[in-house]
Amino acid sequence: MGKTVFLDRDGVINIDSAEYIKNESEFFFIDKSPEAIAKLTRAGFDIIVITNQSVLARKFTTSKELEKIFNKMTTGVEALGGKIKDIFFCPHMPNSGCSCRKPKPGLIFQAKEKYDMDLSESYMVGDSVKDIECAKNAGCGFSILVKTGNGQEAEKILAEKKINPDFIAQNLFDAVNWIIQQSG
Repeated sequence: MGKTVFLDRDGVINIDSAEYIKNESEFFFIDKSPEAIAKLTRAGFDIIVITNQSVLARKFTTSKELEKIFNKMTTGVEALGGKIKDIFFCPHMPNSGCSCRKPKPGLIFQAKEKYDMDLSESYMVGDSVKDIECAKNAGCGFSILVKTGNGQEAEKILAEKKINPDFIAQNLFDAVNWIIQQSG
């Protein structure tokens, strides 16, 4: 497998909601995020979405509806020439103690097991403290915080915790430009 970019979903690819994204009609791309994923695809990266989806455990939506949301995301990206290789999600509640809920690295480890990748050369893009901690916990080479979604609040908390992302981007498109530049 080539170079991998892990992307959080809510607040990175699509507009997040305090009420959760429960169906495809509530899924809206953040400006230029599908274009950013297409740009990464053209640059030869494998894109894998890593997302906490407690919306299932909370019974706010069904597995079938979550599939429709994922389908809307992947087809929207494909329409612009991008490709999301895979999606790994944690369906559990925050207090469940599972190994897959970010900031634990379980989802990234599942992806590594399935695709045999070198995590030290991978990138993780997220909008939360959990995303950046997950990248560090998994041994990802680079962690990037985007200021969309919860990113601005996360930036303050990360600074207080003395956890430094490798780059802080305005949005996913900005993050992608940095990733492509970094990878030479």
